[in-house]
Amino acid sequence: MTRVSRSSGPRSDARPATRRPTAEIGCGPGEETADVSVRDVRYLGDPVLREKCQEVEAFDTDVRVLVGDLLETMYAEDGIGLAAPQIGVPLRVFVYDVRDDEIEPGVLVNPRIVEATGKQKEVEGCLSIPGLDEVVERSGHVVVEGLDGAGEPVRVEAEGLLSRCLQHECDHLDGVLFIDRVSPLKRRMLLKKWSKMDESVR
Repeated sequence: MTRVSRSSGPRSDARPATRRPTAEIGCGPGEETADVSVRDVRYLGDPVLREKCQEVEAFDTDVRVLVGDLLETMYAEDGIGLAAPQIGVPLRVFVYDVRDDEIEPGVLVNPRIVEATGKQKEVEGCLSIPGLDEVVERSGHVVVEGLDGAGEPVRVEAEGLLSRCLQHECDHLDGVLFIDRVSPLKRRMLLKKWSKMDESVR
């Protein structure tokens, strides 16, 4: 189940199978993003990935451009989620699109997980640690509250892949990576594999 609610009233969860325009996802009604671009993804070892990100205080052009860049980069990298620190910006913003016709892509600013229940174990990877994946246990159902790209309150209720995605991206905003949520032995093995990977992969 996935539910998205806003202060302005209910919004349909249905979306076209094709990717929606970046401006349509990232901005409020009648707004357009400034020029956006695909940004370089920061990889494991970059200090920004370990920072506790700051909250967004003003929804200005810089934030709209950031959201647009996040979306463009996420799609270019074929990801289902991307957080601001992954492109070098330590702000509490992330975007997501789990490529499900029943689930709209979205933006969450200053998100908070207000409810987490159940458990699920699935293989997880990360655009900031390409080539590595591992089974990670997370909550099966979450409720996340925050703001959308226009600064309006939003509440997302999710389970399954979207639940996992939202938790993964929220972790990024606190400097936590998926390799921090596996056993110490598995973490050492993943880090050893990472250290041996060809530089061209990362």
